[in-house]
Amino acid sequence: MPASTSKASKAPRVAVLADSDTRWKWGALTAHRIAPVRSGGADVVLDGYLLRGRATPTARQLQEVGVRADSLREVTAVEFLRTMADESYDVLVLALVGGGVQAMLHGLKRVWEDRTARPAVVTGYVGVVYEKLADGLLLRHGADLVLANSRQDADRFRAVYEGVGADASCVTEVALPFLGGAPYTGEHDPYTVTFAAQPSVPESRKDRTYLLERLVRHARRHPEREVLLKLRSRPGEHTTHIEELPYQKLAQRLDLPANFRLVYGHMGEVLDRTDLLVTVSSTAALESLHRRIPTVVLTDLGVRESLGNHHFVGSGCLASWDQLDEGHRPVPDEEWVARQGVAADGSYATAFDTARERIAKLLDRPGGLPPLTPYYTPGTAPGYLPGILARHHLGPDGTPLPGAPAADKDPGPVRQIVRRAARGAYRHGVQRVAPVIRRMGEL
Repeated sequence: MPASTSKASKAPRVAVLADSDTRWKWGALTAHRIAPVRSGGADVVLDGYLLRGRATPTARQLQEVGVRADSLREVTAVEFLRTMADESYDVLVLALVGGGVQAMLHGLKRVWEDRTARPAVVTGYVGVVYEKLADGLLLRHGADLVLANSRQDADRFRAVYEGVGADASCVTEVALPFLGGAPYTGEHDPYTVTFAAQPSVPESRKDRTYLLERLVRHARRHPEREVLLKLRSRPGEHTTHIEELPYQKLAQRLDLPANFRLVYGHMGEVLDRTDLLVTVSSTAALESLHRRIPTVVLTDLGVRESLGNHHFVGSGCLASWDQLDEGHRPVPDEEWVARQGVAADGSYATAFDTARERIAKLLDRPGGLPPLTPYYTPGTAPGYLPGILARHHLGPDGTPLPGAPAADKDPGPVRQIVRRAARGAYRHGVQRVAPVIRRMGEL
């Protein structure tokens, strides 16, 4: 932990617990945007915690995200709860999958039950919410603030909570914290088309190969253009979603033209040179729209909930590769864009004001904050909640189960080596063994 200084004593202390590279990016950037302003104007003191698991980001992924913290370390759920029992933070951002949020809410309720003061707990979503709306929202209920990235999401979130009789006052409209960059001013030389790949959409080898071949075909058809395949991770790395069939491996079998390149790096830097952003349903589309870059959401594989591109119905951005090959350029619907929290109209600067004000009021509440009260309890969900908590080595009341890993001390060198080896074996199984088994099952 950072040493206490006079500057740090004036700065709000914020902790972020994340379980993947994209959620770390969302959580850390959100923390900076929602932290209450203190007298003296001191910077936020940000401590990062990476939840150990299959998607724990690598050093390269963390460097690519580009978000810095005053401290950053890897923890198990039990290690994190022990730390929270002793540390004093102003704000805690839970940047986790829904089950992880729910487990932490119950664990934190337990470790803070004898404290008169606790941090404001905030959670939300890293991007477009197009599946498992009710499930994900109810697993996040219990946080002081559940952030909605747009007006549309805020309305949907409140409707779900009110529909089950849960308190909906926690829903707070903000925007995606990583929007920004210079507005698009015109074509570059060379004209650049970027395809933003996604780890799990589409899922099948057939569909992913089709998209890759169409991208390559577009490059051959337009040799004067630069065509980029923007990748999320290198083989062996995991992001928020599992990627069994990385485009890098599929591309090894193709004869790629000279104007076609695979690129990594920060999405914002790639958008700086992009003239046309193409994707199936990536959140990169919202980043692109925010900067008014021509943006296409592909319809080649259909407009389906399983692809997530149904979220863009009404956007004006839906189009096929055939249309793009013939020179089609989409015109986004301004009303739709405004409802998505894109804030291309210049209102982005104030998008987090309400959340910041609400947190300031919570921290000034006489007598401190009340105990966390998730919607799910052993009484309301006795057949669901215990399993969620057990996956994080917590009992039904939020206390660590006997034998929980690393409950009392940091892992030693041998344990760290074993964990890295186990994680590598898991990723190898996902990306190499699982596809083979699946193909064998289809014979």
